[in-house]
Amino acid sequence: MVDRRTFQLPRKGIALVLAGGRGSRLHELTDRRAKPAVHFGGKFRIIDFALSNCVNSQFRRIGVVTQYKSHSLLRHLQRGWNFLHGEVNEFVDLLPAQQRVDEESWYRGTADAVYQNIDILETYRPSPEFVVILAGDHVYKMNYAMMLVDHVESGAECTIACIEVPRNEATGFGVMAVDENGLITDFVEKPADPPSMPGNPGMSLCSMGVYVFNAKYLYSELARDIVDPSSSHDFGKDIIPRAVANRVAAAHPFSRSCVIAPDEERKEHYWRDVGTIDAYWDANIDLTATVPALNLYDRNWPVWTYQQQLPPAKFVHNHMDRRGNAIESSVSSGCIVSGEVNRSMLFSNCRVHSYARVNLSVMLPDTTVGNRARLSRCVVDAGCQIPAGMVIGEYPEDDARRFRHTENGVTLVTRKMLERLV
Repeated sequence: MVDRRTFQLPRKGIALVLAGGRGSRLHELTDRRAKPAVHFGGKFRIIDFALSNCVNSQFRRIGVVTQYKSHSLLRHLQRGWNFLHGEVNEFVDLLPAQQRVDEESWYRGTADAVYQNIDILETYRPSPEFVVILAGDHVYKMNYAMMLVDHVESGAECTIACIEVPRNEATGFGVMAVDENGLITDFVEKPADPPSMPGNPGMSLCSMGVYVFNAKYLYSELARDIVDPSSSHDFGKDIIPRAVANRVAAAHPFSRSCVIAPDEERKEHYWRDVGTIDAYWDANIDLTATVPALNLYDRNWPVWTYQQQLPPAKFVHNHMDRRGNAIESSVSSGCIVSGEVNRSMLFSNCRVHSYARVNLSVMLPDTTVGNRARLSRCVVDAGCQIPAGMVIGEYPEDDARRFRHTENGVTLVTRKMLERLV
């Protein structure tokens, strides 16, 4: 039976997506764009997943807080997220850094970013009773309305979404210790000996960076925090630990609100921080599997985005030694393939010329691979032109000298790197 509150409660709240981060672990991939604006999954941007979760969860009042190199992100939001109906109080409001505290301070942390927009939040009518704080740089499908219902039932001032991670793998996360009622009793950052879940000693609850607050409590805490000279003005470092210490924070297991289609063969509670080159490559390549861990084909929970109006992908030539084909690959609109593509992700408007081979690679939009070039285990940034005959991904020493080569053997290629070779 459907809980009517999952439709009603979101109308009393607002979702704030924190999308100002650089994503430095993605290196040159974020030189020209913020991490939430990075392309993912053939046609999307990373931020589309948090925003789609909002819309599908019936949160139709959304603010996006931006700061670092936000032009491509703002352009994407303006083009792809203008379909909500303002006449019935639905919107995606863009909230760039405006130095509201003083004329010298940009956003100094995630909590400060929300504090500097409280005056805007207070102008919304009806005034929100709940504020959902979301990171704009994770990939997952989650029903925030179900989390909000749990938050109201718990009576807590703050609820933190937690993903269940095997205890021996939880040492790299912020881990929650909870009591039998779901109240958080302790928060430990990257513990050597992670606390386990009640009744499940092999698993730990790790923070996902998704928070629900009662609005009045949040505004009060942010006002207190902003005048604290010892604070770093960050949710994870300051606001959440204080809520835990005051015993007003509850945990919400991701398994309760993770969206899984009834016909999915894999029932994984999928959540990924694609914040490194290796993690980004792995998550994209996984989508080419016959049964990927993330289901993008669930029409009941669509992922919304903006994309150009392009012709369908085309595979050309039909000669014995010259035939365009793609095996276990995702090929987006506007692509023309006359070479060989295997277990790869091609974004829009890519070209793979004759006799070229692309293997286990991610090609961002408007990328061209010249005749007889070979790519293996690569991430190729948007607009790159791979010269004819170039080989990338087969000789690690050459790759490390010319491009960025990771410890796991993935090579990142950008236009600037290619220009230096000329």
